[in-house]
Amino acid sequence: MSLVRSITTIGSYTMVSRITGFARDMLVAAVIGAGPVADAFFVAFKLPNFFRRLFAEGAFNSAFVPLFAGALEEGRDVARAFAEDTLAILTLVLLAFTVACQLAMPWVMHVLAPGFTNEPGKFGLAVEMARITFPYLLFVSLTSQLSGILNSLGRFASAAAAPIILNLSMIATLLVLAPYTSTPGHALSWGVTLAGVLQFAMLMVTCDRAGFAPRLSWPRLTPRAKTMLKRMVPGAIGAGGVQVNLVVDIVIASFLPTGAISFLYYADRLNQLPLGVVGVAVSTALLPMLSRDLARGDAAAANEKLNRAIEVALLLTIPAACALAALATPMVAVLFERGAFDAAATQKTAAALAAYAAGLPAYVLVKVFGPPFFARGDTVTPVKVALIAIAANTALAIALAFPLAHVGVALATAIAAWGNAGMMLRLLLRRGYYAPDARLKRRLPRIIVASAVMTAVLYGLAFVVPGGRIVALAILIAAGGAAFAVTALACGAAELKDMRRFVR
Repeated sequence: MSLVRSITTIGSYTMVSRITGFARDMLVAAVIGAGPVADAFFVAFKLPNFFRRLFAEGAFNSAFVPLFAGALEEGRDVARAFAEDTLAILTLVLLAFTVACQLAMPWVMHVLAPGFTNEPGKFGLAVEMARITFPYLLFVSLTSQLSGILNSLGRFASAAAAPIILNLSMIATLLVLAPYTSTPGHALSWGVTLAGVLQFAMLMVTCDRAGFAPRLSWPRLTPRAKTMLKRMVPGAIGAGGVQVNLVVDIVIASFLPTGAISFLYYADRLNQLPLGVVGVAVSTALLPMLSRDLARGDAAAANEKLNRAIEVALLLTIPAACALAALATPMVAVLFERGAFDAAATQKTAAALAAYAAGLPAYVLVKVFGPPFFARGDTVTPVKVALIAIAANTALAIALAFPLAHVGVALATAIAAWGNAGMMLRLLLRRGYYAPDARLKRRLPRIIVASAVMTAVLYGLAFVVPGGRIVALAILIAAGGAAFAVTALACGAAELKDMRRFVR
């Protein structure tokens, strides 16, 4: 399966996931708005998601996928044995970690949301909801291993579709269970854990159909398993620098007035649409492909794939960032402004969205620049870069939070992401892991020009487009997309065959 086809497959299912996620968040915003219950739930939801992205999707995938891809080159039996050893180790570690965190949840919450201690009611809600949601980490981490197996086999669809279950589960529990729980946030929390169970079951069935369902056995520390564990420790920070920065945002925002965490959550959800569709898709497809190319000693093929991955990422994220910044207010209003979510919440969320959007290309480039290191077994270098970025983000967030409130927190994350991406690119070039080709050098400035034209069109039309909010937003999105496509084709930022390939 080609890189572009793989990216498009993953991105398409991720797009469906993001659309159902918006439906979920629209319902959540209407029911709980941006008050104390919302703040408590979003912190409780962030906790297992943070560990999932940091350890399961970040450190685990960066260590497991290259080793599993190498094992596949030795034969399916070797790869199957490694997968089963990994499943046994992962299950044991996750069970112990889950139990420990359940017992220590009040102390964990003191670290994650220290500002909540000034509001005992909100702090107690956050602890209760976090205890309900935390088992999600166990099941979704096991699901992450199954996804790594399927991705390495070139089967991207089921793993990419699994997150849709989370959205549907949360919608169902909010509608059905909310009348029977203490708050709607409790119903949502139960929906999170239920989704983890369902996702794991679906991926296990898919692996079984592919003839690769791992069996649970006693843990064995084989040489390959030891190598994976050694790589996971630094990889936890290397692959999850952006996630750590987002948690730093939560910690600092917990000291800000009620609603700050909710504004950041809703803004980040909109920012996650292109980040998930493009960034996750590109990095997920790229890592196993680079690993196999390098295992065969074909560095030229690996460099070609990396150039095309960067091109795809920038072709989609630069205009997306411009559009999110230009249309922040109408987008937030159309999606969230109803029920408990009022006009004031719209303005505050839109301001955070514009700040997050400034770093969107960088967030995606960090995901693209990680696989060249991970495929070579180098998980230490991204750690060093991520630690610098985390320190910069923390310092900037503290400095900007006081004059700009939650917007300063979002802006700090964007600035730190650009620093992270820039340092990683410099190291890739210096070590000879990457060399930009003529096509990328030619197209990048033209992508910027096409994005600038689109932005000018959006700002110009924003003052004259008639109709209600939904109609006006639809017209603006269509006009902006058309302006970018026409300009990109005219100036050579993209070719018609590229756009046809994405449509297919």
